Amino acid sequence: MSESLTRQVRITKQAVRGKGVVVAQNCRAAEVGAAVLRRGGNAIDAAVATGMAIGAVEPWMSGIGGVGFMTIWSAKEGRAWTIDYGPVSAAKLDPAVYKIVGPGPANPFAWPDILEQRNEVGYHSIAVPGMVAGLAKALERFGTMKWKDVLAPGVELAQRGMQLDWYMQVMLAQGARNLSKFPASRAAYLCDDGRVPMTDWQANTRYLKLGNLGETMRRLAEGGPREFYEGSLARDIAADLQAGGSAISYDDLRTYEARVVDPLQFEHNGVTVNVAGGLTAGPTLRRAIELAGSATKGKGAPDAAFFTAFAEGMHKAYDERLKTLGDKPTDTCTTHFCAADSEGNMVALTQTLMSLFGSGVMLPKTGITMNNGMLWFDPEPGKPNSIAPAKKPLCNICPVVVARDGKAWFCIGASGGRRIVPAVAQLALMQIDRGMDVEAAFHQPRIDVSGVGPIRVNRDLPEAVKKAIAAKLPMVEVDNPISPLGFANPSCIVRDPKTGELTGMNEVMSPWAGGAAQ
Repeated sequence: MSESLTRQVRITKQAVRGKGVVVAQNCRAAEVGAAVLRRGGNAIDAAVATGMAIGAVEPWMSGIGGVGFMTIWSAKEGRAWTIDYGPVSAAKLDPAVYKIVGPGPANPFAWPDILEQRNEVGYHSIAVPGMVAGLAKALERFGTMKWKDVLAPGVELAQRGMQLDWYMQVMLAQGARNLSKFPASRAAYLCDDGRVPMTDWQANTRYLKLGNLGETMRRLAEGGPREFYEGSLARDIAADLQAGGSAISYDDLRTYEARVVDPLQFEHNGVTVNVAGGLTAGPTLRRAIELAGSATKGKGAPDAAFFTAFAEGMHKAYDERLKTLGDKPTDTCTTHFCAADSEGNMVALTQTLMSLFGSGVMLPKTGITMNNGMLWFDPEPGKPNSIAPAKKPLCNICPVVVARDGKAWFCIGASGGRRIVPAVAQLALMQIDRGMDVEAAFHQPRIDVSGVGPIRVNRDLPEAVKKAIAAKLPMVEVDNPISPLGFANPSCIVRDPKTGELTGMNEVMSPWAGGAAQ
């Protein structure tokens, strides 16, 4: 198919509207959250239900073996909070295990090549998972429903198994090499001969049993969240990890705690931006917006001045990040979703297994697919982000809640590794500085400035924009295909300050992404 013909095709997506809305990278997971809102739960209840269910419908992105951050706007308190449930390395981890054997780049981070890819694939790549602790902390602190009740949909989905479709087949094909290395992963996700499972020619519904995940989710619902960290489930998890060679022990699980902390907060053009701070990409978001200055202001669709100011600001912000924080960008398999309710609560939640199917390891006793959070660390010693025991790495996660006049206006975030911050910043500025509605903003072509290599520019942008960027910085024109996405995968919910109506929007090119309303 010629380029001229492919560019005639324009994909559009409708926003979802209601008094309560959930938007996610998987529309089935969004429906789980919306159903919680219909039963009287608030946005936090809905977000927790979505988060605990989504691992059974897109297990290459996230699950209870993963980590994340969320930013919450509490209408009752009139302020934002961040919940940190990021990865931590094992207390008895030995950095010498991650021996450098080549110059790299051997992975998406451009780290040096490590012996047997131990920081990327397999048991040595796993960091202590925080997702269960983080969602439990959110529910306890801000929710209204019982743990068992919000977990019920996730239990049902995990016991049913993963519904196979064309997009899932694409993901399984991409992950098959690593999945085939581990018996439980191979048995759950692949055929006996290692091929990707297929639907038949009549497209009859088929489900893949996710090992023992259904029973594990039932145990977690019945036993409560600490069952994952202190109970018999924790002992099963630790036994499988240690049998595979991981340094993570039962004590690492027992001592893990999610934290409720103040968000990074800054003002821009009459609004307050609340974003996860610390070791996330929040500081880079703030710096990029600060450097772009007033040049992003205007009316309607962003012009050449908007994009050039943003490109230069983002480029400098990433340069500072890479030099001062030791972080390097990556493509990751992360998921982001948002929830908002009629009371004024909002949640922006980003969680991840890190790479596609994380470490590739499904734990035999529990059916949990585990993260490969050790890949976030720099394997070279003596750096700020170097591998070390009992340490948290830098990450690219960036969940945001924007407030105006003392109330939550919109929540936004994205998956996509190094592409998260540029996407979140552009979409936020289109609404804050240009007055665009969220549906129009999400259909607007974007650029990607990730700190490494030329600026990636959607070829559908006007020629004047491309020329203006090219005059300032090296750039390359790219498409935005369905798979793999050319840019990030964002989600956003906006509240109309006059009517209170909520409008949710997802990445237009993401085939599974969608929303559901109360």
